[in-house]
Amino acid sequence: MALPLAGIKILDLSRMAPGPFCTMLLADLGAEVVKIEQPGFGIIPVDVDEETWAAYYALDRNKRSIILNLKTDEARQVFYKLVERADVVLEGFSPGVVKRLKVDYETAKRINPKIVYCSLSGYGQDGPYRDLPGHDINYIAVAGALSAMGIRNGRSAVPLNLLGDYAGGGLQAAFGIVVAVLARERMGKGQFIDVAMVDGVISLLAWEASVFFAGGVVPKWGHTPLTGAIPCYYVYEAKDGGHISIGCTEVKSWENLCRALGREDLIPYQFAGGNQKEEVASQLGQIFLTKTKDEWFQLLGPKDISIAPVLNFDEVFSDPHVLHRQMVVEVDHPKLGKVKQVGIGVKFSQTPGEIRNTAPLPGQHTEEVLIDLGYSQDDIDRLREIGAIG
Repeated sequence: MALPLAGIKILDLSRMAPGPFCTMLLADLGAEVVKIEQPGFGIIPVDVDEETWAAYYALDRNKRSIILNLKTDEARQVFYKLVERADVVLEGFSPGVVKRLKVDYETAKRINPKIVYCSLSGYGQDGPYRDLPGHDINYIAVAGALSAMGIRNGRSAVPLNLLGDYAGGGLQAAFGIVVAVLARERMGKGQFIDVAMVDGVISLLAWEASVFFAGGVVPKWGHTPLTGAIPCYYVYEAKDGGHISIGCTEVKSWENLCRALGREDLIPYQFAGGNQKEEVASQLGQIFLTKTKDEWFQLLGPKDISIAPVLNFDEVFSDPHVLHRQMVVEVDHPKLGKVKQVGIGVKFSQTPGEIRNTAPLPGQHTEEVLIDLGYSQDDIDRLREIGAIG
């Protein structure tokens, strides 16, 4: 069965997490992704050798890797040959870098007018903040998300880089690329896609923005329903030091919870605010301290109550539902055997994604790709001697 993006050729110039996450999503669905890496680049965040890290590194699975020193004319000529055959180019440099390297959209478009070219950056290709450096925490700060979810009792928290890098960046880029490829099929033209992580995060705040525009309500932590201001949408500590999440915003769910806890008197206080909320939450908190988080989940879960345990990271990948949904998979590695990776999130009935191979070592496919482009072994040796390839 053909994968839905089979035959789509993508050149990935990105380095940090948002770009590789984008092309992982596309490669899992069949796109042919060639990572164009720079000499000497690579981060291994755990104490393992390079080959072991590559085996477990999900973001680069299903891809091939070549090393091109794009600061040299000879390497750029290789890139141009790749562009001739490509459908998509993704880059994640600071604005202006690809133009200086002569691998920008205008250059690629002259070579291949149907190319879809996506630039993924923190603040976008224009605007006052265009040239500012940054990372996820900066982007969610500017977008307003950090003030809504990361500040409690006057103290800032540093969340995982899921919202800016992955959801606001990589996911938006993957969406944009698929739409542009579809549009090309209809119009016969490629196009340029400008993805800014700040823009992406703000788009994810569509509900909160609607509430703000309509009534001026600012979603600060503890001040609005979805940021801890009501007892029916809250996190409570359990007997074992773990926590359970309660999301009983529906009247029936809240009533079921209060009855199951023997506290029908709390039913009128589902959306209590201020001091009243603190009192209700305190009373519920005392009850939840009498059992472990797993005991509460087993007891209340079957009673049509929106409750779930707050799983620690090392508990997630043995959870029966997570395993049933195939969000932990085993992938064959030629030397290490079976290695675990995160599964594919979107489930298609007719064209499911597939993990065909683990991540390559940097430059693993350089010769293979160049031979496909028509380079001889002598040509490849010369390019390596002058430092154009790795």
